[in-house]
Amino acid sequence: MNGKCAIVTGSTSGIGLGIARAFARQGADVVLNGFGDPTEIHALCNALAAEHGVRVVYSAANMANPDEIEAMVDEAIARFGGVDILVNNAGIQHVAPVDEFPVDKWDSILAINLSSAFHTTRIALPSMKARGWGRIVNIASAHGLVASPYKSAYVAAKHGIVGLTKSVALETARLPITCNAICPGYVLTPLVERQIDDQAKVHGIAREAVIEKVILERQPSKTFVKVDDVAELAVFLCGNAAAGITGTTLSIDGGWVAQ
Repeated sequence: MNGKCAIVTGSTSGIGLGIARAFARQGADVVLNGFGDPTEIHALCNALAAEHGVRVVYSAANMANPDEIEAMVDEAIARFGGVDILVNNAGIQHVAPVDEFPVDKWDSILAINLSSAFHTTRIALPSMKARGWGRIVNIASAHGLVASPYKSAYVAAKHGIVGLTKSVALETARLPITCNAICPGYVLTPLVERQIDDQAKVHGIAREAVIEKVILERQPSKTFVKVDDVAELAVFLCGNAAAGITGTTLSIDGGWVAQ
């Protein structure tokens, strides 16, 4: 991946950061994006760049704001000459019955989890076409293939990501550009950590019981998917060996959707 530019949204922690690290190890220049302490993020960029001999920059673009998304992609193109790899990973979550679901939460989840991927893709694709090569990886979820109660916005957004993936893949099928979706089950990220703590309070049970009986109830392996495993799958999809893989969803979920 030497000389290639990869944008990874939602990459200051969790799955996104794991993917960004994996690309940097492969020699790609990386655009990090997400929230966090500016000093810590600056140190992270410097550490990644020094360790792997690549260029790493940070964009604070809010994935709910189309203008900021456009500015982020345009800046990457200006700085690195184009965008070769786009990983749409940014996401948020809220849990509530559909008839009690806050409208502002619905709007935010759809904007960040779904619409942001549309905006990054529409802006980055012309650069990929001009460079004659491109890889788009959308981080969906097991919830992009099956549903759970109380997660209507998240499930709707992730199903939408799967549909967007297929449409973009068909539009670019005759070009050396691919678009695929990765559908992880539960990965132990800061987002899931918060869910564990919240569920422990709601159910009044220990953290270990929440993990086994609530979080991993539908994941047959009864173990969390590893961030590094998701990252390595993303790297594979962006390599030459995956040139014929497009428009597909790849589950990495401990057997969840096999049930």
